[in-house]
Amino acid sequence: MAEGDTLISVDYEVFGKVQGVFFRKYTQAEGKKLGLVGWVQNTDQGTVQGQLQGPTSKVRHMQEWLETRGSPKSHIDKASFNNEKVILKLDYSDFQIVK
Repeated sequence: MAEGDTLISVDYEVFGKVQGVFFRKYTQAEGKKLGLVGWVQNTDQGTVQGQLQGPTSKVRHMQEWLETRGSPKSHIDKASFNNEKVILKLDYSDFQIVK
């Protein structure tokens, strides 16, 4: 298996104007478009957090999207990524918005 095809899991948190701007909906749509699984939710601290799982190359693309694009009305200050690890199988079957 090529390096870009290795399955990885990574947690993320996005800071800035990311609530009330359809950030979760756009994150879910982008994740699904890339074939990733995981989840996204708002936090009480005004950030958005979640987990991504999928092939390394697709996860990297999504990380860049979370850092630089987001939803059209969002304003991203920064994104942090933690607990990255190689996984043997996906823990989720879909990309969910958690309420």
